[in-house]
Amino acid sequence: MSRPSRGAAPTSTYRLQLTPDFGFADVAELAPYLADLGVGHVYLSPILQSVPASRHGYDVTDHSRIREEFGGAKGLRAMAERLDAHGLGVVVDIVPNHMTVPVPESGNAQLWSVLKDGPGSPYASWFDIDWGSGRVDLPVLGDDREPYPDGDVLRYHDHEFPLPGDHYRLVSFRKGPGYRRFFDVSSLIGLRVEDPGVFEGTHRVVLALVEEGLVDGLRVDHPDGLADPRGYFDRLRERSGGVWTIAEKILIREERLPDDWACAGTTGYDVLNRITGLFVDPAGREPLVELFTRLTGGPADYTTVVRESKRHVLDLFFGAEIDRLTAVVGGARLRAAVVELLAAMPVYRAYAVPGEPPPPESVEIVETAARLAADRLGDESAVREVVEAVLYGTPEAIVRFQQTCGPVMAKGVEDTALYRWYPLACLNEVGGEPGDFGMTPAEFHDYCRTLPPENMTTLSTHDTKRSEDVRARLAVLSELPAEWAAAVDGWAAQVSFDPALDYLGWQNLMAAWPISAERFTDYLLKAAREAKTSVSWIDSDPGYERDLRGFAERAISECGPSVAAFAAKIEPHAMANSLGQKIVQLMMPGVPDVYQGNEITDFSLVDPDNRRPVAFPCVPVSAWDSAKLLLTRTALNLRRRLDPGLPQEPLAAQGDAAAHAIAFARGTRAVAVATRLPVRLAARGGWGNTWITLPHGHWHDLLTGRPHTGRVPLAHLLSQYPVALLERDDADDV
Repeated sequence: MSRPSRGAAPTSTYRLQLTPDFGFADVAELAPYLADLGVGHVYLSPILQSVPASRHGYDVTDHSRIREEFGGAKGLRAMAERLDAHGLGVVVDIVPNHMTVPVPESGNAQLWSVLKDGPGSPYASWFDIDWGSGRVDLPVLGDDREPYPDGDVLRYHDHEFPLPGDHYRLVSFRKGPGYRRFFDVSSLIGLRVEDPGVFEGTHRVVLALVEEGLVDGLRVDHPDGLADPRGYFDRLRERSGGVWTIAEKILIREERLPDDWACAGTTGYDVLNRITGLFVDPAGREPLVELFTRLTGGPADYTTVVRESKRHVLDLFFGAEIDRLTAVVGGARLRAAVVELLAAMPVYRAYAVPGEPPPPESVEIVETAARLAADRLGDESAVREVVEAVLYGTPEAIVRFQQTCGPVMAKGVEDTALYRWYPLACLNEVGGEPGDFGMTPAEFHDYCRTLPPENMTTLSTHDTKRSEDVRARLAVLSELPAEWAAAVDGWAAQVSFDPALDYLGWQNLMAAWPISAERFTDYLLKAAREAKTSVSWIDSDPGYERDLRGFAERAISECGPSVAAFAAKIEPHAMANSLGQKIVQLMMPGVPDVYQGNEITDFSLVDPDNRRPVAFPCVPVSAWDSAKLLLTRTALNLRRRLDPGLPQEPLAAQGDAAAHAIAFARGTRAVAVATRLPVRLAARGGWGNTWITLPHGHWHDLLTGRPHTGRVPLAHLLSQYPVALLERDDADDV
C-alpha cells in the first residue's frame, strides 16, 4: 500500500493527540489498526518541544527540538518508518503564532534573552512586544507576597526572571501584558513570524522533516493572529515544496477563505456546521427558543447576546490591546469608537493588507460594522476616523486591528456568547450561528460547490464544544421540542441551581449520557466560567462552585434514571443522525478527518473532556458502535480507491418522504444516501413510496452487500441501516 505523491492531499486523516503518556512509539503501534481502518495520513498534534507536562503541545518552548516526552527525533523517525510501511503518511500541527511564557521563565531561552537584554537581545525581533515604555509588562503578581532577588534571578513563587531587571516590569495578573498574546492567554506570547529570520528560526526543524519526507502535510494553527497570513502561506509553500497545507481558520456564515492564501483550505469547522444543520429541524426553533427564554430569563435574540458578550470581554480582558490599537489609529479620544467597532465586527479578520487597496469584501465587512458601531456610540465621525485608519491608514494600524479582531471574536463569541445563549446546544459550535436552525439538502449542495476540493472536512476535533455523537443526540430535540420541554421541566422540579446554567446542563447531561459526576461537574464549572455571569476564570466564588458540584451530583443521582430513559428513547433517531452526518462528511468532496476514537460512538464534551485517552483498538460494544465502525472503515477504504477529484452530483429522492433523504454521487463511482429528520419520518409511517434513481450501472451497497440498479425504493435501500454507501461494479467499466 503506497502513499500519495509528495504535495498531494491525503485521502483522509486521523487526528491523534500526543501527550507525555502517548508518544511516537504508541502511534507506531497503531499502524496496522489505522491502515485497516482505511486512514490515509496520521494527523498529529504539535510535535516540537513544549512545557514538559503539557497535554496539548501548543505551548512551544523550543523550536529546535522534537519533543523529548514523545520520543524525540529518533522516536519520530521510527514512527514515520513504521507508518510508511503500512502506507500511512504524516501530517503535523504547527504553531507559528506564539510561544509559551513558561514557569519558570528560563524554560524559553529566546524569551529569557529578551527579558535579560531587552531590545539589544539577538531575539528581540522574535516577539511582538510593545517597547513604548522601554520595558515589557509581565502580568504575574498576585496579592500575597513580593518578588525577591536570589543571586542573578528574581523569584516570585515558581517564576524566575533575570537580574538586573531593566527590561521588564512585573504587574498584576489581572492586567494585560506588554506583548501580543494568544487571545487573553498571557502565558502565550505572540511571535513576529512575518520577519524572515523569525520564520526560519521557528520552522527550520519542521521544514527539515518535510524535506526528508517524514512529514507530508501541515496544519497551521491560528493564522488569524499573524501580521500577514497571505505572506506567511506564500513563504511556507515556497519553503515546504508545496506540501498539502490547511489553515485552522474560522469562517462565519457566507465568509470564504481568501483566494490568495496559499493553502488547500480550512480545518473544516465551516463544513461541520453545515452538516449539523442538515439534521436539525427548523420547525424546532420557535419552541426551543421559547423554552430557553422561559427557563433562563435570557433574550430570544442571539445577536443581543453576542454584542453584550463582546463588550464584556473587551472591558474585562483587552485593555492593553485596545490601548495599543488606539494609540496607532488616532489617540485616546477614539478609544470608545475603537471598542464599538471591534464589538461590531462579525468575523475574525477583514483581510486588509497594508500598501494595497482593501478588497471590496473587506470594505463591506468593516463598513457594515461601522454603521452598527456609530448607532451604538452616537458618534459617527469618530467611528469614521477609526475606519479610515484600519482600512487605509498606517501599516501598524491596519495590522493591529486585524490581529485584535480574532481574539475579541474568540473570547466574546466562542468562549462567552455560546455559553449564554443555547436553545439547542448542537448549534453552539466553533464558527456556528446558534440562531440558524436547519439547512436543506439543496442549500448543502450549493455550499459544497464553493468548497475548495482539498479542504479538510470534520465532525469532531480537539477544540469542538461537543463531540459529533453528542450533537447527533441534541439534533433530535429539534424534532421533539414538546417532549423535551416536559422532560426538562420534570428534572428541574427535582433539582435546580442557577437559571443561567441549568438548561445547558440538562442538554449536555442527556446528550453525553452516561457521564460521571466528576466529568459533568468539570463541564459545568468550565461552562459557568466561560459564561462569566456568576463566576469566571479570574473571579472565583467557592460557595457557587460548591453548590454547582452539588447540582451535578444530585442531577445524576436523582434524575439519572429518567435522563437515561430519555436518551434510550431517542437512541434510534440519534443513531440515524450520527451515521447520516458521518457518511456525508466522509464521502463529500474534501479530505475527511476522523478525530481519535470517533470511529465508534464518543459522547465527549468540551476540552479537556474530549482529549481523554482513547482505548485502542476501538472495539464496538453496541449496535451503534458496530454500525459506525463499519461505516467509517468502509468509507475510508473506498476513499483510498476513488479519484479525489470526482465531482459531487446531487441525487434527488422522489416521493412523499423525499425531504428526509440527503443523497449524492461522486462522479460515476460512488453514491452516499442518508436519512435526515428521522423522528418526523417515523411519525409519517416511514419511507412509503419514496425512491431514488441511481446513476447508470450496477451498484452494490458496501454496508450490506446487496446489489442495486436503477430506481430503488428507499424503504428497501435503507431497511438495515439509515444510510447506504454504494460503489459501481468494476464490470461496468469494461
